[in-house]
Amino acid sequence: MSKVKENDVVKVHYTGKLNDGQVFDSSLEREPLQVELGKGQLIPGFEKGLIDMEVNEKKTIKIEKNEAYGEVNEALFHKVPKKDLPEDIKPEVGMGLVGNNADGSQQQFRIAKVEAEDIIIDANHPLAGQDLVFDLELVDIL
Repeated sequence: MSKVKENDVVKVHYTGKLNDGQVFDSSLEREPLQVELGKGQLIPGFEKGLIDMEVNEKKTIKIEKNEAYGEVNEALFHKVPKKDLPEDIKPEVGMGLVGNNADGSQQQFRIAKVEAEDIIIDANHPLAGQDLVFDLELVDIL
């Protein structure tokens, strides 16, 4: 039986969890994820976990933060005056915001702190600083 190797295109079902068991994402209620390995489309630890798997194999992998979304980068916290927000937004800690970059692309932020006149936004990936656990099931090697 063939095994997953670098640069293969695979279909995989997964459930991603935090160390406390909280599920943050799962493909079980939708089509499996189809991805070409070696293209930087997956976090490194997820891709490494797929290598040498066989079709229909299931396993659980633990991914350290440095093989996932990395450490929290303090340089990605920014102070924004509340007056710069749209009037209909009442900022709350944890709330997601979307900002426009100079090139027209959009970037997602999370409100980390609300102060009297300003908010502190966090542009880190929401899972930065976390070790992750994934339950994997290899559906197919294409």
